[in-house]
Amino acid sequence: MVLASEGGRRRSDPEAPYSSIAGFKDPLGRDQPRKGAARRAQAAQLAAAEPRTRGQKIRRLITALFVIFVCLPALLFVAIYWSSEIPEPAEVAVEQPATVLAADGTTVLTKFIPPKGNRIPIPLTDVPLPVREAVLAAEDRNFYTNPGYSTSGFLRAARDNLLGHDNAGGGSTITQQYVKNAFLSSERTVTRKMRELIIAAKMARQWSKDEILAAYLNTIYYGRGAYGIAAAAKAYFDKPVPELTLAEGAVLAAVIRSPSVLDPENHLDQLKARWRYVLDGMIEMKVLAPGDRDATVFPSIIPLPDIPAEPMTLGPEGHIRTQVLRELRAAGLTDADINTGALQITTTIDPVAQAGAVDTVRQRLEWQPPELRAAVVSIDPRSGAVRAYYGGENGAGFDFAQAPLQTGSSFKVFALVAAQRQGIPTTRAIDSSPVVDRGTTITNVEGDSCGRCALTEALKRSLNTSFYRLTMTMADGPRSVAEAAHLAGIPEYIPGLEDRTLTEAGDPPLNGIVLGQYLVRPLDMASAYATLAASGVYHQPYFVQRVSTGDGRVLLDRGAPEDRVGVQLPEPEQRIIASIADATTQAMMPIANYSNGHGLAEGRPSAAKTGTTQLGESKDNKDAWMIGYTPSLSTAVWVGTEQPQPLRSGRGGAIWGSGLPSDIWKQVMDTALADTPVEQFPTPALPGRGGSLVPAPAPAAPGGGSPYDILNPPTRAPRTPVPDLITPPTATSRDPAPELISPPTTSSRNPAPLIIIPPAPRPSSAPGELFPGLGGGDGG
Repeated sequence: MVLASEGGRRRSDPEAPYSSIAGFKDPLGRDQPRKGAARRAQAAQLAAAEPRTRGQKIRRLITALFVIFVCLPALLFVAIYWSSEIPEPAEVAVEQPATVLAADGTTVLTKFIPPKGNRIPIPLTDVPLPVREAVLAAEDRNFYTNPGYSTSGFLRAARDNLLGHDNAGGGSTITQQYVKNAFLSSERTVTRKMRELIIAAKMARQWSKDEILAAYLNTIYYGRGAYGIAAAAKAYFDKPVPELTLAEGAVLAAVIRSPSVLDPENHLDQLKARWRYVLDGMIEMKVLAPGDRDATVFPSIIPLPDIPAEPMTLGPEGHIRTQVLRELRAAGLTDADINTGALQITTTIDPVAQAGAVDTVRQRLEWQPPELRAAVVSIDPRSGAVRAYYGGENGAGFDFAQAPLQTGSSFKVFALVAAQRQGIPTTRAIDSSPVVDRGTTITNVEGDSCGRCALTEALKRSLNTSFYRLTMTMADGPRSVAEAAHLAGIPEYIPGLEDRTLTEAGDPPLNGIVLGQYLVRPLDMASAYATLAASGVYHQPYFVQRVSTGDGRVLLDRGAPEDRVGVQLPEPEQRIIASIADATTQAMMPIANYSNGHGLAEGRPSAAKTGTTQLGESKDNKDAWMIGYTPSLSTAVWVGTEQPQPLRSGRGGAIWGSGLPSDIWKQVMDTALADTPVEQFPTPALPGRGGSLVPAPAPAAPGGGSPYDILNPPTRAPRTPVPDLITPPTATSRDPAPELISPPTTSSRNPAPLIIIPPAPRPSSAPGELFPGLGGGDGG
């Protein structure tokens, strides 16, 4: 047994040649003697060695210090020197403004000013010689002879950093200062200073001194928010660089060292002392005679409030700037592209149309209550190009052209499109008597009624009851109206709205959609009407036509197919059948003249619709619209207020769509279209009728005393109902509709109750809610 064997081993026996807890034991016993011999030999050597002398210790210390402070920095210097790539002067990316131009390529609308980018690079030859010499006297008197760096300055910076002095990092040459500003950070460390010195040394070998000085003058900060000497000349003296005098140049040179400490508004005495130092330095450099120095007088500096600002970014064009920036980013341009490319951004904005929109709004609102606001958007139906854009006077404030708003009766045109898509023509006669829907009565303003008249007549007179009946009659009427609007160009989602547009908080829309119950932006309405103007072809609205860099490279071009560069817009899309869109246009043609005589100049044909919305449960208005188009221009005009309040004119009367908004619309359109050919709309063919034409309504004469003119009725207004042209379809089971072909029992103009829109169905009966956004018989 194993136990018996182990127990019988004598204590004097050698250890067993197998692993123990302490490890493997060599059976030959070779390890221990060898270790002992090595130790004895090492001890003998240490005993025989003589102690080091003091000189040996010093030499070893010097050697170590040499390696640490000379060899290693030299190796680091070589590594950084050869790894640093110095670009050519023209390749250095410098922040500078991007200019936003109108469609003519010359009219400046606004600019993008980066944080350090109000630079306007100018050649060195444009800087007067005395100004250049003043800068050298202030910052680097040996500029043209030094190697680009200052060793003594670097050593001082290293010393100050080690000692923790606040002024660590001074003593840089002009080349080093430029390297720090163009390629490095502003941190005050020895490593940053070393990199600055190395790159400056390499740059001095690759660039000429004039190239370095020009780059320095165009990038350095001079205070007052001015980067570059061109901006500084404007900020301090409001003049171009070539006109600077010696005294003025010395001021600019003086402030470079510490712009905030030498600010003339608060530290004029310190600035004058530094200015004298600069002039004395020019004498030392032998570029200024002592007599000329004595004759030089400290110049006048313009007060801070008088510094020329960038007013274009603060006015209405500021909103264009915002849309352009959004579009540039969507096209893939980075902030670096925008901030350093000296971009020339050509927009779609027509300078005549834009000036007309801005001037018109200012003129028309001048005598109105100060709380009134307006938005104007004009779009070319043939391309989607935005030709005029006004979202408010404060370009840095709220943009009302992007505000979700109720549209009132201007939304009825989409019901007309939806009806035709279901086979209901514009000639269908619809009853205009009051409608009862879920216990709520829908009426027209002032109790107006045409009896039973064609949809074209109901649209012209903006009869709420006719279009409410139409919506109830159509298959899935509210959704059909929403679908037609989306096809025309109303987006599915709008920034700022959580739910899908034209829905009841994400649920299907209510019948009130036909009366403009849901929120849409002025930009969207101009675009959707533009689709109708283009015979049903949708073009995505856009602002940016072309983008090129300061050196001529094209980053984006949305012109002819052979010239296109960069991200392009979606192709035009035929979303609505041409005959339906054109028939809708024909139905809208009489409205501008009918709405208080707002037909366009020279008898130019137009198609338009007004809209007015109601303020809560009151009898006051809160939004007023006029939207209309020709074949070449679609314009939406909105007038309202920032806060919910009654919409009243300067004379205290209510503002309707046929009033102030129509005044603005007509003036904007007449201005934009002046001296352009008078264009005609296409005449539509009835779908499926072998080309038979939909009869186009004759344009209404302004104030012509028509039997249907509620704004200027004749003294004896006959109330003969329009004959029933086509039998209306049977009401769907979804929304039981009242009888459509029975005319009202009376057609008097007795005042009617407020227009009420029924609320969403509720489990229990509840009184109807007053719809806060209705159009009325003003034509809107």
